[in-house]
Amino acid sequence: MAYDYREAVKDDVLEYINNEINFEDFDTLEELEEHLNEVLFTEDSVTGNASGSYTFNTYEAEENICHNLDLLGEALEEFGGGCDILKDGAEAADVTIRCYLLGECIAAALEEIEDDFNEAHEGEESEEE
Repeated sequence: MAYDYREAVKDDVLEYINNEINFEDFDTLEELEEHLNEVLFTEDSVTGNASGSYTFNTYEAEENICHNLDLLGEALEEFGGGCDILKDGAEAADVTIRCYLLGECIAAALEEIEDDFNEAHEGEESEEE
C-alpha cells in the first residue's frame, strides 16, 4: 500500500495548528493560511525542510517515496533541479514531495478546521457591536 503523502502532511498541519496556533491571533482564515505557508515550509515536523529530513531515516523515506514516484516527478518539475535532489537521496526526495504538497494540504486542513476558527471569532463580533 502506497504511503499517502497528502493525508500525512495534512495531519501534520492539523497537529501543528492544534499545538501552536491561537485562532484569535488571526483575523481571517486567509491570514492564517498565509502564515502557515510561510512558517511550515521550513518546519521539520511537517516538511523536514529545515534539517533536510522529515523521517531522519533513509529506509523510511525510501518506503514513503516507493509508490509515489509520480508525485516526486511532479515536485521535481515544479521546483526544478531534479538530478540534484535525486543525488541527495531518499530523504531529500521525501522532503521535496512534502514541500510540493504543503499548500494543498494547508488548504485541506483549514477546510477541516474552518468551523472551529469561525466559532473562535463569533464572540468577538458580538463584543464589537
